[in-house]
Amino acid sequence: MVAIYGSNINHYLLRTSFSPLPFLHFVSPLAFLLFVSFEFRRSLKMAITELPERNNEVVKSSDAFVAPDINSFGKSFRDYNAESERLKSVEEFYCLNHINQTYNYVKKMREEYKKLDRVQMSIWECCELLNEVVDESDPDLDEPQIQHLLQTAEAIRKDYPNEDWLHLTALIHDLGKVLLLPKFGELPQWAVVGDTHPLGCAFDESIVHHKYFKDNPDSKNPAYNTKNGIYTEGCGLENVMISWGHDDYMYMVAKENGTTLPEAGLFVIRYHSFYPLHKEGAYKHLMNKQDEENMKWLHIFNKYDLYSKSKVQVDVDKVKPYYLSLINKYFPAKLKW
Repeated sequence: MVAIYGSNINHYLLRTSFSPLPFLHFVSPLAFLLFVSFEFRRSLKMAITELPERNNEVVKSSDAFVAPDINSFGKSFRDYNAESERLKSVEEFYCLNHINQTYNYVKKMREEYKKLDRVQMSIWECCELLNEVVDESDPDLDEPQIQHLLQTAEAIRKDYPNEDWLHLTALIHDLGKVLLLPKFGELPQWAVVGDTHPLGCAFDESIVHHKYFKDNPDSKNPAYNTKNGIYTEGCGLENVMISWGHDDYMYMVAKENGTTLPEAGLFVIRYHSFYPLHKEGAYKHLMNKQDEENMKWLHIFNKYDLYSKSKVQVDVDKVKPYYLSLINKYFPAKLKW
């Protein structure tokens, strides 16, 4: 004990008003040493738990969500070059995605799916449908998608307990992946999942597996091959054609069904897969002031969307009542899909 705590005693006595002299008349040196070591540990614990905010940085509690260093396959997150059992299929996915996602294709898909004439069901019913979906573009996880939704939502709920709209946004952000199922058109994976990017302007080199754009018909259109392309600087992302997928579809469903989620929530849903923007910083010149404000929440969300993926599953029955209450708060009972 002397070896462990002895070096701290002088520091402790100097930092406190405690005077040891009267105390030493009544107790042995060993008892005194035990008392001081106890007091030192108690004061140190209080100092840690009562740390104030510094430089406007929020000091989170010790049980806050901590992002892991590796994914469920033992690799770095979003490492598209690391050898893994999914490497080949992920690259094949992006090859098809980059060849087939064109400006005209996205325009056609938006027009077709904006009709919302395929299914009527609740948000939770849609969550349950995701048990049938696995995202082939994701190098970090091969679990059913409902687990990813709940893992993301629960991690955010832990750190931002008062932002219930963000909890619900996390729960529903990937619901558009039902586009892979027969009743929603059974679209191919390249038309539903994966990172998104703008069409109608140059393909930024930060886009994953950029090399495959050489076979995209848009790459041969001079109007689409400049930095701004058909857009003007600061035009706002809502005026930019983004590759078609689950992000845009779920945004469309939420918007057209009259959700009361705040604009930041809808922004997160619509652009959470737009990694060239929020991770690499590409295409910022197309953003307007409102986009910049909403981007703050997307950056917060992205940490949990990416790093909460785990083989450890959430108990669905335990958390279901909480999320049903949020669904009732922000959505109608039945939605058109």
